[in-house]
Amino acid sequence: MTASRIVSLGHYQPPKVLTNDDLAKLVDTDDEWIRSRVGIRTRHIAVEETLVDLATEAAQKALANSGRQAGEIDLVVVATCTAVERSPYTAASVAARLGIPSPAAYDINTVCSGFSYALATADHAIRAGAATRALVIGAERMTDTIDWTDRTTCVIFGDGAGAAVVEAVPDERAGIGPVVWGTETEKTDAVVITGWDPTISQQGQAVFRWATTKIAPLARETCHKAGLDPAELKGFVAHQANLRIIDAIANKLGAPDAVIARDVVDSGNTSAASIPLALSKLVERGELRSGDPVLLFGFGGGLAYAGQVVRCP
Repeated sequence: MTASRIVSLGHYQPPKVLTNDDLAKLVDTDDEWIRSRVGIRTRHIAVEETLVDLATEAAQKALANSGRQAGEIDLVVVATCTAVERSPYTAASVAARLGIPSPAAYDINTVCSGFSYALATADHAIRAGAATRALVIGAERMTDTIDWTDRTTCVIFGDGAGAAVVEAVPDERAGIGPVVWGTETEKTDAVVITGWDPTISQQGQAVFRWATTKIAPLARETCHKAGLDPAELKGFVAHQANLRIIDAIANKLGAPDAVIARDVVDSGNTSAASIPLALSKLVERGELRSGDPVLLFGFGGGLAYAGQVVRCP
């Protein structure tokens, strides 16, 4: 039987950095207020870079790290909630930029859980024989949705992208575990981006309570579905929503030896980009090694969630 695994990762962030002190010049806030509530020090802001630029840069790095050529990719999936163009959609534009001939390509939007949804659909396509090698990308230009006069949201978000090359392997070498996913449909309005000139708003306390009470049991279920005890994890990469949320989930997970991704401190909340961005950095820095089991778990707008255990490339 055929399975899949991640063979390489790549990430990209625009060079402009916005600090908490910079934000204090725009709204009534300061570094202490921001760090005590969400744990963020800095975030990267796209100025001239488009969403397609961000996604393409991350994908190019993932391809380079894999040793594969663009012509070997037959599926491109982009998770994003900030695409401006309806057509051509982001995945098609990225494929064109990279020179990938005739791939299956599509965008997926489940907001902050988008990368885990995209990774699951790519894994399913490969297992079904519909693809052999995929580029899975999470990319966001969240600052397009920000009201810079609203201190409850403008301090949180940043821009960036992360990407993975995923390819078919024999079942005994499977590196992507079964997905656990779903949506809390009674809370769909807790995070909202609406209209043709969209502005993000959220019910911060409601999201915080949901994430800190409901996600840890789902994360443990994801481990068990992969045949793994949480204590065996070497890494935990949650959606980089808020440092307090990440730490609360990690404390309940029961993974004492796991490296916990806290990229939110330097990158802010990059929605669908946050998991691949954080995972790529951990691997690049050598904090995770090839074959290490890592739990990925996305959650947020929708309120949707999705997670799987993967083996590091």
